[in-house]
Amino acid sequence: MSRIVLLNKPYNVLSQFSDDQGRAHLGDYVPITHVYPAGRLDRDSEGLMVLTDDGALQHKIASPEGKMSKTYWVQVEGAPTLDDLAPLSVGIELNDGMTLPATWQLGGPSHEPWPRTPPIRVRQSIPDTWLTLTLKEGRNRQVRRMCAALGFPVLRLIRYRVGSWTLDGLAPGEWREI
Repeated sequence: MSRIVLLNKPYNVLSQFSDDQGRAHLGDYVPITHVYPAGRLDRDSEGLMVLTDDGALQHKIASPEGKMSKTYWVQVEGAPTLDDLAPLSVGIELNDGMTLPATWQLGGPSHEPWPRTPPIRVRQSIPDTWLTLTLKEGRNRQVRRMCAALGFPVLRLIRYRVGSWTLDGLAPGEWREI
């Protein structure tokens, strides 16, 4: 039977189980051997990671061909309008090609997310806005690049959902096996 572990990866943690430079990594949080990340989250991103010992499941989750949807809470600099965000619905041209259409809405988590250490950069004269964004592909730094292409740099990025799994009930650094 496959092992599946859900982890709420904290900010500034690498999506791998070791690091020769002494940086925080998954092995500092999950004491289970022979499970591997199904997809990655950048060191400066937070949220749900799925770890498994099942290579086929790992491929299905991580591979663009699998088109498993992933939902992100994205805090951006600025106050985008519905018109500003409309291109997300048809795809955004990035330097590595056109993205698939994304679903999105203004607004993020229904409650204030946990504090981040260090906190995001706040500017008194520039507002920030939460978005909820769902993708069916996972290119390198895709959410950040899509938002930047629209003129709204990402301040904080939290992956909330992968397929039917969510990070509900998991504080940063906590994990559970399902």
